[in-house]
Amino acid sequence: MPEARILGGAVRPFGRCQDGTAPRDWARDVVRDALKNAGIGRNDLDSVVVAVESDHLMLQLSPGALLADEVDCYGVSLHRVEAGGASGSAGVASAVAQVKAGMANAVLVLGVEHAASHLRGRDVARLYGLSFDADIEGFAGFLPIHHYALSMQLFMAEFNITPQDLDEVVVRNRRNALANPWAHRPADLTAGEVAATDMISTPYRRAHCSPLSDGAAAIVIASDQWAPRQNRRRVRISGTASANDRVRLGDRASPGRFLAKRTAFAKACAMAGITNGARSFQAVEVYDAFAGAELQALEALGLHGDVSFRQALDDGRLYGNSAIGVNLSGGLIGQGAAPGATGIAQILFLERLMSGRIEGSLLKPQPDRTLADAHSGVGTVCFSHILEGE
Repeated sequence: MPEARILGGAVRPFGRCQDGTAPRDWARDVVRDALKNAGIGRNDLDSVVVAVESDHLMLQLSPGALLADEVDCYGVSLHRVEAGGASGSAGVASAVAQVKAGMANAVLVLGVEHAASHLRGRDVARLYGLSFDADIEGFAGFLPIHHYALSMQLFMAEFNITPQDLDEVVVRNRRNALANPWAHRPADLTAGEVAATDMISTPYRRAHCSPLSDGAAAIVIASDQWAPRQNRRRVRISGTASANDRVRLGDRASPGRFLAKRTAFAKACAMAGITNGARSFQAVEVYDAFAGAELQALEALGLHGDVSFRQALDDGRLYGNSAIGVNLSGGLIGQGAAPGATGIAQILFLERLMSGRIEGSLLKPQPDRTLADAHSGVGTVCFSHILEGE
């Protein structure tokens, strides 16, 4: 069976776009740069996967065909995928499946989202509210932060998490983003500055929330049996999997935990032949739509090892000099949140980290195995991608 290699990619820095450009411009730029980075041409592509979370945010129905047209990809197998905030990650999963099944030698995954600059923030929040149960929750005014806040309150009670733990997540991730050229909100903050921001929905203050971002990213996934030689370290995706949970928190067995994330991770590890879980990874990118979601993700992935989650926080096993590098990109809180592009950007950051192409990286030496984790909803549809260096 072919291995799925990361041949190349490109990211348009996340942020609030105010230069007069639009998603079709961003798509052209990242595809051009991704193909150049991969060392191939458009005619080498067998398939294109377009990842866009919301037609409403794009103000374009069926954006897949239009964006493929804009990047001059014709006569290829074309798919559009959507998995909420994990849409980009779902696109990569589709590409890996096509390569490993022998359906394609080279697949381009293009993720785009126009979430920050052309609609008011309150309108974007209302649209995102409809991505849960629109009839029962969204149209009643229940917004994403309310779902996340309720889930986190339960998690905090179960694992003795404090508001200060949430503040520290923000401090770390905003500081990590200083080394990321794609980041929306790099900053050197103090915990006091985070704690001084407005309370939005307990326990979440404004600084605990990831920003709405415009962004685009493209990645080329190729068969190792076809891929041209390159003068940098080769990185493959050795495991990829997804799992889902009940949409409404009240219907879940454990609404404070991300159980589907645990399942997806276990399936990805099985695919990659990994048996010792947390001890196998040197760096992870987890989906921190809100500060507490990072902690929920780490617990679900079992990265605290064989001690309690609270103990792992206190003794530096999760965050410390000898710990796994967590969200070295800055995560969504630092790098930004452009759902169609986020999962792709996570993977490309890790690939660059593994090949020594992140200047000022906080992790030495270069990691050999890393994990990219993303989800939609409140851990509703979860994806895990395991990257390994060769």
